[in-house]
Amino acid sequence: MSARILLVEDDARLSALVCGYLQKHGYQVECVLDGARAVQTILRRRPDLVILDVNLPGKDGFEICREARAQYRGIVIMVTARDEEFDEVLGLELGADDYVHKPVEPRVLLARIKAQLRRNEHLIPASNAPESITLGRCRIDRGTRSVTLPNGKQPDLTSAEFDLLWALACSAGEVVTRDTLVRHLRGVEFDGIDRSVDGGIYKLRRKLNDDPTAPQCILTVRGKGYQLNKSCWD
Repeated sequence: MSARILLVEDDARLSALVCGYLQKHGYQVECVLDGARAVQTILRRRPDLVILDVNLPGKDGFEICREARAQYRGIVIMVTARDEEFDEVLGLELGADDYVHKPVEPRVLLARIKAQLRRNEHLIPASNAPESITLGRCRIDRGTRSVTLPNGKQPDLTSAEFDLLWALACSAGEVVTRDTLVRHLRGVEFDGIDRSVDGGIYKLRRKLNDDPTAPQCILTVRGKGYQLNKSCWD
């Protein structure tokens, strides 16, 4: 299954050229021509990679990146004709993975895309990745981003909480390191200080009726990470 790319570019001619070029190289590409619809489209489509122009009508690329990053964990490559160091720093601080200056040769953009996809392959579902995972009488559905517990209830999980649970479920029975989870959730390396994963695990346990003080379903493996217990969902 080829990577899914969303191109956010208001120049219709350039958008068509880039879209056609990437499609010829085997990617699935969707185009958005204005910033006003970009965030909604990113969160609805959840592409593997977003190519995001900075200068857009309706909403600029910086604002789009900031809003989307709250729930979107895929790759963002920002593109701009503005050659200012401050803009590049701002884009990266807002969560962009790469920053490309216009004009850019299509083959150079393609190389950047391939490099980011290789670097972030842990964020992209494999072609044989399941749409749902069943553990005992618990079902985790990636398509609807929902969880059905053994008692039939469906806890209200945030997007980040579901992503965290899915990452653990994909390796149920195995230890998943904090570094892997931070990369999966935030696209950055674990610095030894970040406690966002620990906080997310605590909230997730409560919503899954897994006592945070004596957890049975999401186990802490001291000094390593977390493990989803495969045998506690009956």
